[in-house]
Amino acid sequence: MSEAEVLKPDRPVGIVGYGSYVPRYRLPAAEVARVWSGGQGRTPITEKSVPGPDEDAVTIALEAARNALARAGSVDPARIRAVWVGSESHPYAVKPTSTIVAEAIGATPATQAGDWEFACKAGTEAFQAAVGFVGSGMARYALAIGADTAQARPGDALDYTAAAGGAAYLLGPADESLAVVEGSFSYVTDTPDFWRRAYQHYPSHGGRFTGQPAYFHHIIHAARRLMEAMDTRPEDYAYAVFHQPNVKFPQTVARRLGFTPEQIGPGLLVDRIGNTYAASSLIGLTAVLDQARPGDRILLVSFGSGAGSDAISLQVTDAIEERRDRAPCTEDYIARRKPIDYATYVRQRRLLMMK
Repeated sequence: MSEAEVLKPDRPVGIVGYGSYVPRYRLPAAEVARVWSGGQGRTPITEKSVPGPDEDAVTIALEAARNALARAGSVDPARIRAVWVGSESHPYAVKPTSTIVAEAIGATPATQAGDWEFACKAGTEAFQAAVGFVGSGMARYALAIGADTAQARPGDALDYTAAAGGAAYLLGPADESLAVVEGSFSYVTDTPDFWRRAYQHYPSHGGRFTGQPAYFHHIIHAARRLMEAMDTRPEDYAYAVFHQPNVKFPQTVARRLGFTPEQIGPGLLVDRIGNTYAASSLIGLTAVLDQARPGDRILLVSFGSGAGSDAISLQVTDAIEERRDRAPCTEDYIARRKPIDYATYVRQRRLLMMK
């Protein structure tokens, strides 16, 4: 692959501010197993985050966005010319999540707003578009968010992991950034590994088909082709963050690509918060930025069913040291936990349909 195939903006772009949000409620995987399998067998994670009764993709996206703006410091929200929200669980079928968030942070009315969908990589799709928007000169700042309150059929394998959370990134000029976007590459095919048709409440999935021909194929190709074009190797990166539907998949794909457990450990959060879908890899990146040092390089690779991956290479700047403590870190949200039982989970997620 030639360097020309790498997605690079005309003008250097970077992350000016970032933020995350994880709801406080936690459902232990052992509790799901107790209800559906009598407590038998191994569970894919320890516990997952669950939204409160008054939380949805909008409120989660807004909290993450406010944290990103806090880290950005003096950026006037009125100068944000795009607010894009990627999610698989927008609360309205017809009414954008993005306009609500844009209004709440003070970015309206002179802004562009839109909702993005591509399963679990909707957030990185918005991120790449924001890089292009700023890099083209059409905007000085653009806000990209991944937020979800993931759905799963009760008792399904996804019931153990489908979680809630969000991450937001304010993209702007590289000379104002805490991490510069070096380049990205996207790899997509028509792969029906996971889907939900109109009027269906829960998604369907292809079981084992979600592994090799979907997750592994796309992440490995996106990551390798980006690194080949940029002439980088796994050892050039201090950290790597991969989409994390469970613990095993990102560990396996990291090993196949040549990354070590030490490189992926700081951003591997799924065991403690579950799969936050469109926010999954992006929340992992916030945890890495919470501890990264100037000069560190980070490889981020998302995955979205249907299917595709976005690989993004970043390099941290000196500004990270001064900005990271302006908002709660991701570990603060993870530590602020309240365990619940399955009955409470069913009530809070409105999984019982009463007539």
